[in-house]
Amino acid sequence: MGFYLAFGTVLLLLAITAPLALLFGFGGAIAARSHFPPLSWLGKGYIAIVRGVPDIAFFLFFVIALDQGIEWLRHKVKCPDWDQPIRQGSDFLVCDIAKMPLGTSPQWIHEVYGFSLAVVTFAIVFGAFAANVLYGAMNAVPRPQIETAEAYGMTRRQAFWRIQVPQMWTYALPGLSNLWMVLIKATPLLFLLGVEDIVYWARELGGSKTAKFTDYPHGDWRMWYFLALLVFYLAFTKVSEVVLARITTRLSHGQATLGGEAQRKAK
Repeated sequence: MGFYLAFGTVLLLLAITAPLALLFGFGGAIAARSHFPPLSWLGKGYIAIVRGVPDIAFFLFFVIALDQGIEWLRHKVKCPDWDQPIRQGSDFLVCDIAKMPLGTSPQWIHEVYGFSLAVVTFAIVFGAFAANVLYGAMNAVPRPQIETAEAYGMTRRQAFWRIQVPQMWTYALPGLSNLWMVLIKATPLLFLLGVEDIVYWARELGGSKTAKFTDYPHGDWRMWYFLALLVFYLAFTKVSEVVLARITTRLSHGQATLGGEAQRKAK
């Protein structure tokens, strides 16, 4: 059952991370286009730094840093009389009541906490890539349309939300589609973050000798379990391609893009 439920874990990760990463990306793109230099530097720095760090390195570093940062803040609030250094060599020591989650918490609390850290990490990483895509899409909207909106009396903010944002999606969708495929392929990284995902269960159930299943001896079945994962990912990406193609067709209708031009010629 753990193996089957792990598929739900992957789908839940995608369902939460995709819109959250898009939100991070939209905020990063707006910040990068800001006319206020510090905000623009923050947006461009977020895009450049996160995109420049290998995903695995960022996942392993950020999860540890975020977890320790939360515990450090709780430690300062709950244990003000602590007189020992928190950082002792390679050890990070806080009082028991400051740990996240508490040692006395039920197992599902530990699992939800680990999954939440994974979601935030995925959203930040893929949000930077989404920000780069949306930044280019915003700039791809023809400038004369913005100028026409302003000539009709719209403010810059109104022109942005009513003209630029609705039209940018047709330019952004190809890049966002690729990013969605990359996000699907990156879900096995949950295994590295300590979440019991489908890769973890495929290894545990398929291995001939594991720590959890000593009472059910069998040969090495990992090839068959990982073959099932291969079929799952290929089927999921195929369904995604079909859905994204339909969305692209719908957004291209009436647009001055290659997709819109192809639709006009087809008629």
